[in-house]
Amino acid sequence: MRKTILATAITLLAAPVAAQTSPPVTNNLTVTITPQQYRICNDRPARPIWMDEVHPREAYKALTLMRLYELRSWEAIKASGDCGCDVRFPSWDAASAEYEERFTTSTQAEHTQARLAIRDQQNQIARDVQDICEAQGNW
Repeated sequence: MRKTILATAITLLAAPVAAQTSPPVTNNLTVTITPQQYRICNDRPARPIWMDEVHPREAYKALTLMRLYELRSWEAIKASGDCGCDVRFPSWDAASAEYEERFTTSTQAEHTQARLAIRDQQNQIARDVQDICEAQGNW
């Protein structure tokens, strides 16, 4: 009997504390997602819309375009010696056009081979690009 009374008393005393710490309940179902913030260069151009809407079975296409985009920006950094945000994150137009020209009709296996080749090219210039960007505080 004492245990029941003690448990009831603790529950009744804890209820107001729990009510004060509970988040308010509302009927507002609006999604409030803040834009993604990056450590550097927050004004990056938006990716092509199709990349976000691609079917999961065709995600390899978006991966190929992302690799190509990054390679071209790294090549521009190495050629110019500048790692400013406009060089590091250029418009997607040139990479998209090159992708459409070279890879639109490629098979998944051909995309995989292309990504491996692009990664090899990136690895060859990665140290130079990193040194340039670190010196400018943009890595």
